[in-house]
Amino acid sequence: MKPGTENMDEINFYSDDDRCAAWHFAARSEAFLDAKGQPCVVMAPGFASTRDTGGLLAYAEGFAAAGLDVLLFDYRGFAASEGSPRQLVSAARQRRDYHAAIAAARRLPGVDSERIVLWGISNSGGHVIRVAAEDGRVAALVSVTPAVDGVAVIAQLARNAGVLHLFRITAHGLRDAVRGLTRRAPHLVPVMGEPGSRAIIAKHGAEQDYLPLTGPSWRNEVCARTALEVGFNRPITFASRVSCPLLVQAGTADTITPPARTRQAAARARRGELLEYPIDHLDAETLPAQQDLLVDQLEFLRRHMAPAASHQAATTNTDWNHR
Repeated sequence: MKPGTENMDEINFYSDDDRCAAWHFAARSEAFLDAKGQPCVVMAPGFASTRDTGGLLAYAEGFAAAGLDVLLFDYRGFAASEGSPRQLVSAARQRRDYHAAIAAARRLPGVDSERIVLWGISNSGGHVIRVAAEDGRVAALVSVTPAVDGVAVIAQLARNAGVLHLFRITAHGLRDAVRGLTRRAPHLVPVMGEPGSRAIIAKHGAEQDYLPLTGPSWRNEVCARTALEVGFNRPITFASRVSCPLLVQAGTADTITPPARTRQAAARARRGELLEYPIDHLDAETLPAQQDLLVDQLEFLRRHMAPAASHQAATTNTDWNHR
């Protein structure tokens, strides 16, 4: 059992017709409690990761200790969640899972349905921006080293592993797409690997650096068709439609999600706040950076989600704090 998981309950909710597995961490203080209940932070892993990743659990435990409920779930097709094909990263499907998780969080006992916070990291850090723009009732967002522009991510992949890498993963993606159309088993490729491999994210030391962060349910494989849609996933185009407070945390040394586009996403949001850290992409899930990011996230949530501030925040149209 991972540290901290003794404080959570296993729950399930449905996204379309598939059951999604989730953990509910109950708030361990009354710091955010008001007559309607506590806020709830809805969290999902990045890209092809899983909820038992140590870094995600540390964030969830930190929120619960501070007085926030947490719903941390696995996407369909991953770990204990249902859904097929397995190991498919589909941005549209993952966003629908977020919407279903929000609905489930609003039904949790003791949760204030008007104070739902979305939290995402990497790929899910981009998802929360679009999901909040579509939902309209989300109270706040935390977006950590987010993938906000698939075009910029593709350019970064080419810088990491060379232009030939893009042709290689596109070819594998087309092969898998044909197998999907003919209802055959998916063609799988690694998530992380070295330059020259068929991995989606290919950079020197990628797998070696990521393995210590993974949970027991993580698999280093993904449906290759994922490579075909990366460039079309552009949550930055929805940032201007997000009306709630948004905290964006960028790594100035990020070699997977370029910080320049992350800054632009924060600037486009009506109430965006940008904080930058001298970290690479994976550092957001490891100490000491993880603790630094969590401290800033809690400070942001105390300002916007604390009982005395919640109604004021809901009526404020601008709240810029870029630094």
